[in-house]
Amino acid sequence: MSQNTVLRFSRADAPEDPFDRQWQNRTSVLDEYEIYLDDRWNEGCTNAWKLWEGIVPLGYKGSYQRVRTYLRMKRTLPRPVTARSPSPRLVAGWILRHPDTLTEAEQLQLKNVRTHCPELDALTRHVRSFAVMLTGRLPDWLDAVRQDDLPSLHTLAAGIDRDRDAVLAGLTLPWSSGVVEGHANRIKMLKRQMFGRAGFALLRKRVLLAR
Repeated sequence: MSQNTVLRFSRADAPEDPFDRQWQNRTSVLDEYEIYLDDRWNEGCTNAWKLWEGIVPLGYKGSYQRVRTYLRMKRTLPRPVTARSPSPRLVAGWILRHPDTLTEAEQLQLKNVRTHCPELDALTRHVRSFAVMLTGRLPDWLDAVRQDDLPSLHTLAAGIDRDRDAVLAGLTLPWSSGVVEGHANRIKMLKRQMFGRAGFALLRKRVLLAR
């Protein structure tokens, strides 16, 4: 046993403290279902088998023993066990994706996040209404954004408002500058590959031959 381990045990206030959170940073197949398990536990359902049967239809592929171990930890630890909070990147993915593409477990977790964070709830509503706005409800969306205290979206709304004609044209007209932008990016890539090694003549040949 190393000196650091001995010091960690000697400074602990309770026997379980050195082990608390020791494995919480490791990912587990049960992670995305812990919110469901905690909610059912708080509702009074403490039967491991029933809780395992409840998460299987939600997509859980792990074993019953893993669920049983998680619940045993809830019973033995002096402090209540809470599910690991989803990462900001994961929550952003749930918000940006179409609601119909989310699994039941993901919808449950997103609902829990929105319930506990009014700012994210407002952000989710605006992001989803933005997708609907693409069909022609831009002014209504801009007015709705200004009513909430979300400075980052206020900046976006102000920029859209300044270029409203161009934005509406981009949303409603069939033409797109995507092809032009693609060619510009390809030329920039070729130019960076040749940086400091050749002049315009060789760049022109490479652009023409790369078409």
